[in-house]
Parts: sequence; structure tokens; C-alpha cells
Amino acid sequence: MRRLLIGLWMSCCVAGAASAQVSVGLGISLPGVSIGINLPAYPQLVRVPGYPVYYAPQVDSNFFFYDGMFWVYEDDRWYASDWYNGPWGLVDPQAVPLFVLRIPVRYYRAPPSYFRPWRADAPPRWGERWGGDWERNHSGWDRWNHRSAPAPAPLPSYQRRYSQDRYPQHIEQQQQLHGQNYRYQPRDPAVRQQQHRPEPRPEQQHQPQPERQQNDRGQGQGAGQDHGKGKD
Repeated sequence: MRRLLIGLWMSCCVAGAASAQVSVGLGISLPGVSIGINLPAYPQLVRVPGYPVYYAPQVDSNFFFYDGMFWVYEDDRWYASDWYNGPWGLVDPQAVPLFVLRIPVRYYRAPPSYFRPWRADAPPRWGERWGGDWERNHSGWDRWNHRSAPAPAPLPSYQRRYSQDRYPQHIEQQQQLHGQNYRYQPRDPAVRQQQHRPEPRPEQQHQPQPERQQNDRGQGQGAGQDHGKGKD
């Protein structure tokens, strides 16, 4: 009887985990997820040549900026945020913007092991990773006219003023500061969808995250930063 009860309990746990995975796989959800990134300051951002995307060469994470939002690829999942240190919203693979998916492998600062056989000057092979359904819904995603790439969005450089203890901890404060200081409106429909994701409950708002050692020397400085013009 005891073994039967233990077996039933384990089955319930597995079913619960599967249900949770489905609930975050239907779109943009769970704002405020902790992904183990804790940046001490606004990072240096450098344009990916020929792409409307920036990456952070001094951050030991797959950290990008595209069309007014920050994007992180961590543990086989994409996350997005209006602010450089979150809170982060989980993004379904079907909803990740194409120009984020097209970022060449060489600009991933912490590439997972399955990236190793792939060409450094080409995007990751998402179809192999995410399966046939994704690939059918994204036919031709990696074929585009490089001469017609849109201009990059201006960087939200006003966020340099908010580091460590000054970083806004509440989503309402972040939204207010962002609205006052950054007037750019996303052009990519996938990014606009991210900005209309459900608001986090109070317990999901930004919490101190497990600190990951970052190489923050020279953050917020250096050539190749802030090529766009935004309100600062």
C-alpha cells in the first residue's frame, strides 16, 4: 500500500510539472521569472553588424536588445523585459521575433553545448531544437534580404541612472520611468505582443536574483554603444 501511495504521489508531481510547462507554452506568461541574471549596472551594448540587434559583449549571458526590449536566452528558453535586469517574461518559441532568432551563433556569450557544431556566422538551428511544428510555422525564417534590415531601435540609455540599490523594484515604477524617458514604439508585431503581456501579481514582481558573476568592467562605456537617439 505504501508503495502504491508513493507511486500515485510521484505521478501527480509529474502531471503537475507537465501542466505547468503547458501553461507557460501558450504565449507570453509568468512575468517576473528569476533566470539567475543579476547585472550590477546597465551593460555595454554593441550593434550586431548588419542586424537591428545589440548584444552585450561583457555580460556572460546570451543578452540582447531588439526593438525596444531586452532579450535573454537561458536554459533553452527566451525571456524578454523592458528593463535591463528584469523582471523577465517567458516567451513561447512561436512568439520570439524573427530578428532575435536570426542573431548569429558567434554573438551568444554563453552558448549551450548543442550550438557547438553549428556555423558561427549563421543563426542557431531552431527547427532542429524546437521540432517540426515550429519549423512549419516559420518556413523561410532564416532567409531574408540583409540589405533591407530595419534600423535599430534607440537604446534606453536613461536606465544607466538606475543601478544596484537605485534599480526600480516594482513593475509600476518601471513602467512609469519607461513611459517618461523612452518614447520609442516597437515596430515588430511580435515585440508589441510582448509589451501587452499580463501584469505580474505582487509576489511575481522583481525580487533579488541569484547573483551570477559578470564581467562588468567598462559597462555603460565603450565604442559601438548608443548609436540610436532616444530620450535620456
